[in-house]
Amino acid sequence: MERYDGIIIGTGQAGKPLAHALAEAGWRTAIVERRLVGGSCINYGCTPTKTMVASARVAHLARRAAEYGVSTGSIAVDLEIVRQRKRSIVERFRDSGREGLEEAENLDLVMGEARFVDDHEIEIVLADGRTKRLAGDQIFINTGTRPLRPPIDGLEAVEALDNESIMELPEVPEYLVVVGGGYVGLEFAQMFGRFGSTVTVVQRCEQLLPREDPDIADAVREILEEEGIEVLLESEAQSVEPRDGSIRVTVQGSEGERRLEASHLLLAAGRRPNTDALDLEKTAVETDEKGFVRVNDRLETTAAGVYALGDVKGGPAFTHISYDDFRVVRGNLLEGADASIDGRLVPYTVFIDPQLGRVGSTEKEARSEGVDVRVARLPMSSVARALETDETQGLIKAVVDAESDRILGVAILGIEGGELMAVVQVAMMGDLPYTALRDGIFAHPTLAEALNNLFAGLE
Repeated sequence: MERYDGIIIGTGQAGKPLAHALAEAGWRTAIVERRLVGGSCINYGCTPTKTMVASARVAHLARRAAEYGVSTGSIAVDLEIVRQRKRSIVERFRDSGREGLEEAENLDLVMGEARFVDDHEIEIVLADGRTKRLAGDQIFINTGTRPLRPPIDGLEAVEALDNESIMELPEVPEYLVVVGGGYVGLEFAQMFGRFGSTVTVVQRCEQLLPREDPDIADAVREILEEEGIEVLLESEAQSVEPRDGSIRVTVQGSEGERRLEASHLLLAAGRRPNTDALDLEKTAVETDEKGFVRVNDRLETTAAGVYALGDVKGGPAFTHISYDDFRVVRGNLLEGADASIDGRLVPYTVFIDPQLGRVGSTEKEARSEGVDVRVARLPMSSVARALETDETQGLIKAVVDAESDRILGVAILGIEGGELMAVVQVAMMGDLPYTALRDGIFAHPTLAEALNNLFAGLE
C-alpha cells in the first residue's frame, strides 16, 4: 500500500486543478480516474454540447440567410461531420489534461475505479482487473453525476439515449422525443430541431425550466415553438415500447393520453450522484436520501479529512461552481484562508438560442423571501443592437431591492445573453446600485448599452 498526503477521486473541473495545486505545494498526491480524464464537462457536457450547438446555430442562420439579403442553396446537415468536429475538440482538451497530470511532479495518475476501505484508505480496481491500495491523509471526492433513468414502464426494452449517447448518433433522428424540459433537454431539443428532426418535449411541470420565473419560461417556450418544437407541459411519459422500428411513447397529460411514435428517445430528466460504487458505508461520510455527499460550507464531509467537490455534493451542477469548490479547498488548505461556499453568486447560461443568462435571485424567489422588490423589463425588440442583427427574440429582466437599490438578480434571454449577464454580475459583485448601470456610459451600439434603458424603466 502506498501512502499519499492527498488522494483525489475523479478528474473533473475541481479534482484536476486541485491535484496540480497540491502537488505544486509539495504534497505527494494521487488522482484516480475511472474512465475519461476531464470529467463530464470536457467529455460529455459543456465542451461537446456547445460545439454541436454552434453547428446547429450555423444551420439555423443559413436557413435565415434570405432575411439578411443573402442567397444560399438548400441546407443539409451532415451529422457525421458535426460529430467528428465535436470529437476532435473533446480529444484535444482531454489529451491535454491527461498529459498535464502525467507530467506533473509529485503527482500520480491512476486509471481505475476507486472504493473506500475506510476513511483514509481506498482500493482501486485497475483496467486489467488487478487491485491497488492507497492511503491518504486527505481524500477528496470529485466523482460527479450520471443521467437518471426515470421510472417509465418498458424502458428496459427500448434503446433510450442520454446526454452522452445522443451526441454519438451518426444520422439526424427523424422524430426525437425528449423527456425533460430542463436545461439539458432544451439544449438538445433545439439543437436536433435545427439539424432537421421533428421534436417533442415532454415536461412534467407546468412550465419549462422550473427554476426560472414563469414569464422567462414562457418566453423560452414561445421561442422553441416558433421553431416548430412541440412542448407538452404537465405531461408525463407513462410507458414506452418498441414498435416496428420505432419507439411508442405513451404520454399522460392534462388533456388526456397521447401516443407518440418516435424514432429516438432522449432521457433528460435529472442526474444521480456517482457514489453508489464508492462503498461509503465503510466510512463516516454521510449522504442524503438521493446519494449526494453531505458537506459543510468548507466542503468538509462528516468524515474528518475527507472532502467532496463538484456535482457529487449536490447543489448547483455547473462547471464553474466545481472550479470554485477547488478554489475554496485550495485556499483553506494551502493558503490559510477562511473560504466558504455560503452566499456565493451562482451565474449560469443555458445555451439555447438565444441564450438565457442568469445570476442571483428570481422575482419569485425574492418575493417568497419577503423582500420588497422593484422589477425592470426590456424586450430585446427594443435593443438597438438586437434590431441591427435581426436577433430580437427574448427579454431582459432584473430584480432590484426597493430599499437599498442593489441588484438582486437578472435574467437575460437574448442574443449573447450569457455575456450580457456577466456585466450585471460584475456590478452585483461590486455591490453597485442599479443606478450605476442606468447612468453608465456604454459603447454604442453594443448589447451592454441596453442596460441604460432597462434600469431607466424600473417599476
